Amino acid sequence: VQLQACGGGLVEAGGSLKLSCEVPQSINAVNNMQWWRRTPGKQREKVATIGSGGGVYYIDSVKGRFTLSRDNAKNTGYLQMNNLKPEDTGVYYCYVLGSKHGSLGPYDDYWGQGTQVTVSS
Repeated sequence: VQLQACGGGLVEAGGSLKLSCEVPQSINAVNNMQWWRRTPGKQREKVATIGSGGGVYYIDSVKGRFTLSRDNAKNTGYLQMNNLKPEDTGVYYCYVLGSKHGSLGPYDDYWGQGTQVTVSS
């Protein structure tokens, strides 16, 4: 089972992109959703997390520019990225800690295939 991530592309610095991550219906409980990225020359880093209670965490470099949200009715998460910078260039991955057996679990790790974001200066 793989998450379906899309929305990447090429934008100029200062532009915006909105990534989406669709969670298959077979995953019927989600504890949290995360977005990670792998930027050139760096290890993969966690960009944002949204918990089951709706609380959201961002790394400092994207605070005020990125917004993570979830539409539970559509089983989809979104990462709205504004005021993009060249250093945001990389492959973005969505992740959920999800269960196919309801909220009692067990829970497993699920990843999307990655979507390329390129920001030109």
